[in-house]
Amino acid sequence: MSRFGATILDAEGLRLTAEEKAFFRDADPFGFILFARNVESPEQLAALCAEMREAVGREAVITIDQEGGRVQRLRAPLWRDWAPPLEQVERAGAEAERVMYLRYRIIAHELRAVGIDSNCAPLVDVATTQTHPFLRNRCYGESAETVARIGRAVAEAHLDGGVLPVVKHTPGHGRAQSDSHLELPRVDAVKSALQEVDFMPFRALCDMPFGMTAHVVYEALDTGPATLSPVVMAMIRDEIGFGGLIMSDDISMKALAGDLGDLSREAIAAGCDVVLHCNGTLGEKRLVAEAAGRMGEAAQTRAERALAARQAPGEIDIAALEAEFEALAKGAVDG
Repeated sequence: MSRFGATILDAEGLRLTAEEKAFFRDADPFGFILFARNVESPEQLAALCAEMREAVGREAVITIDQEGGRVQRLRAPLWRDWAPPLEQVERAGAEAERVMYLRYRIIAHELRAVGIDSNCAPLVDVATTQTHPFLRNRCYGESAETVARIGRAVAEAHLDGGVLPVVKHTPGHGRAQSDSHLELPRVDAVKSALQEVDFMPFRALCDMPFGMTAHVVYEALDTGPATLSPVVMAMIRDEIGFGGLIMSDDISMKALAGDLGDLSREAIAAGCDVVLHCNGTLGEKRLVAEAAGRMGEAAQTRAERALAARQAPGEIDIAALEAEFEALAKGAVDG
């Protein structure tokens, strides 16, 4: 079998164009990512997922950002809306682990029903009082131990539902005080503090199939952002011990300055297995796919191991899960 393209790519609309189909056939990206612009109805979304897989001739991974709260691509009235994760955890109190398991087991059920088999969660960045608002209420708490426990529950809920979780944003975005969609955050904490707090949840989840990098500079580690830093990427592998496939955060975010092709090559050279590219033109996708190339041997092995972790979900009673959720969460599923 030839090696996968070292990319995860998006589509422009509700169905693939002829040009997109031809491009995806040739580029053979490892997987795809969906956004709100790709979503109209369950039937349409299932058809789009089928087209993506048909284009590459295999059961490619299709992922999405369905955290709940501000970051969810599938929304009411066709899907459930969810409270922000931090609010959900605080409301649930001592029952937070079980509540978050139930929440994401239901989300996994919704995703699988339309052909999506990965989700960009759990987010195990440890919040602080200074965490930028774009991220803070997406976190699970201010204690590394709490975040790790809830992160494990969230990850297991996905796996039980046949959906591969993506642990993000490694090695930790919680101390960042700016939005990496708009600018490059810098963290000046000493390494011992990072090891004790920020890295701890990622160590606890180092057995997960996928991880996503942070576009953050950790001044105690290197002068460049984690995504492009061989030093930080080696630390994620060797010190944190993450053994799964690592994808970059969106390579087109404004935190990273420069040519998309150069950035893609730098990310792969630094140690990312896959370049994630979102919200670009077809020409930009071509540039990224060409620059990222095909997976190396180690990346291909990690990719195949991740795919082998996909499992058919067991039979569940969604109504019973919802009833348990509402009893424990002190609120209805919707909101």
